Amino acid sequence: MRSYLLALTLTGCLFGCTAPEETATEATDVAKTEAPAEEPSANLQSIDTDEALVATALMAAPEESRAECTVIGYNMAGAFVTFREGTNDLICLTDDPRRDGFNAACYHKSLEPFMARGRELRAEGKNRQEIFDIREEEVKSGKLSMGKEGTTLHIYYGKETQYDPETAIVEGAVYRYVVYLPFATAASTGLPEAPIAPNHPWIMDPGTHRAHIMISPINEPME
Repeated sequence: MRSYLLALTLTGCLFGCTAPEETATEATDVAKTEAPAEEPSANLQSIDTDEALVATALMAAPEESRAECTVIGYNMAGAFVTFREGTNDLICLTDDPRRDGFNAACYHKSLEPFMARGRELRAEGKNRQEIFDIREEEVKSGKLSMGKEGTTLHIYYGKETQYDPETAIVEGAVYRYVVYLPFATAASTGLPEAPIAPNHPWIMDPGTHRAHIMISPINEPME
């Protein structure tokens, strides 16, 4: 049974651990073996107001930083806006209400040029591979900055679109973390290129501008 659960966890991670970039919506598949980060109450409502978008986006940030974060993203009218200006180094990106599921993110402000470039290219109609190739070239040339090595992206995501308005906890949502190390490899970090155990860090997109350490926490020990 333990071997079966381990295999299921790794399969879920491989297919559900895409690192979001220009929006937080590139990672909508939830590994079914991941336990919810927090349990919401029965007082659930739809995330269908700008206030709800902001409240749930802040859940992606470390708790002690939420009050000072900048919050940006698509509002309920479909416009990309700054919901509020913050005073710390973190930017929270709201869920895109036009897309299925829930996906919010929080990242260091030095990553914003990289994220904004992705949004710009997507608005131009570029597909994921085209965006990857263009940013790869621009990061290599020095035209596009990804901030300092080791910047972190926090992701709070799930299949459901309801939340508890008292706590801002989204039904069934879980956390995942990405640490960017542009052009790092398995050889330079000692990390595997695929997860080898539950909750084990690994390196994704090695050798490219988007090389990053993937960390998908589990909230319950494997049996």
